[in-house]
Amino acid sequence: MGILFTVAYEGTNYSGWQEQAEGKTVAGTLKAAVEDVLGCKVKMLGASRTDAGVHAAGQKAHIITDKPSRVPVFKLPKVLNAELPDDIAVTAAHETADTFHPIKDALSKTYSYKIWNDIYRNPLVHAFSAWEQSPLNFELMQATCEHFIGEHDFSSFCAAGSSATTNIRRINSLSVNCQDNLIDITINGNGFLYNMVRIIAGTLTDVGMGKIAPADIPDIINAKDRTKAGKTMPASGLTLLEVFYENY
Repeated sequence: MGILFTVAYEGTNYSGWQEQAEGKTVAGTLKAAVEDVLGCKVKMLGASRTDAGVHAAGQKAHIITDKPSRVPVFKLPKVLNAELPDDIAVTAAHETADTFHPIKDALSKTYSYKIWNDIYRNPLVHAFSAWEQSPLNFELMQATCEHFIGEHDFSSFCAAGSSATTNIRRINSLSVNCQDNLIDITINGNGFLYNMVRIIAGTLTDVGMGKIAPADIPDIINAKDRTKAGKTMPASGLTLLEVFYENY
């Protein structure tokens, strides 16, 4: 049988989502808890391979097991959360067909990137945001968003080391909001390249500083050159908010 979990976690203390030979990972921690509760080995695949330090409110993890669950699926979140550390929580569980694929079947994903913009850091948001001391013109950042919307080759916003077969992606929506010095960049798309959201956030930050003009974005996209875009922002500001499917 297949089970799809919705998972929230603070990524600060983990070496990313994906299981590794060394280092504590979110997937490794979750998989161990699932196998302990179900009493059998499982195959598990996440919808997004979030990097070290990246957080999630709506990561999706799909497991396949040859045995029926000895715990009713709707009760699994409560049972698993008793096993998991405080910085990981399963918030929903749904039974799926064995053919379900958490990556290939995803319609879109939404990420948030937060920036604390003040001369002093804020310990209350520090774990979930980047800190930028230079004043940012968030109205200019807002005005830049429209240039990213649509289907483009986002090679300029892809870090080295990507294994993608194509750099063409579609951004459905992109917005910038600010409240009490906390800037929130929210983006939805059909998929994202390696560090793409963090590089877009870095480019919007450069716009806010006046280093890049909003009108420069189409040329940066068309250049297909990583050196033309802004810096890669720290992992701490990035949160995977939701992964959308047709039936879940």
